[in-house]
Amino acid sequence: MFRRTFLATAVAAALALGTVGAQAADIVGTAVKNGNFTILVTALKAAGLVETLEGKGPFTVFAPTDDAFNKLPKHVLDELLKPENKDRLVKILTYHVVPGKVLSTDLTAPVTTPKTVEGSKLWIDVDKSGVRVNQAKVVTADIVTSNGVIHVIDSVLIPIF
Repeated sequence: MFRRTFLATAVAAALALGTVGAQAADIVGTAVKNGNFTILVTALKAAGLVETLEGKGPFTVFAPTDDAFNKLPKHVLDELLKPENKDRLVKILTYHVVPGKVLSTDLTAPVTTPKTVEGSKLWIDVDKSGVRVNQAKVVTADIVTSNGVIHVIDSVLIPIF
């Protein structure tokens, strides 16, 4: 009896904590659930990249928050979201994505320059003050998803066109 009660209690506790049968959402699902990436998700939809980032991966995404996007002049974001500017939007968004799963613990050198899906390299600088990706500061690292990892950044990264 004790054994059955103990087992039932352990299973109930694990379910309450989300450890049994729980699976992390993919990158897009995690961004949607978080609530601080509504502009990013809107841009991913406009660029036709949602399905890709819901795919197998793994991907590393340096994800600008809504506050980061709001640093851009409003007319710039409005223009990028227009269908005729889809190619440019895709280029900007894929500049935020690195193939593979790169956790903060994988960044061992003071400077790392991984190649993005867009084709250019990022400049990742690690020092005692934190991590910077180009001009953006990583404000939250290592949000692990089912198909990769998200690092939250405070600015939108713009590749050289």
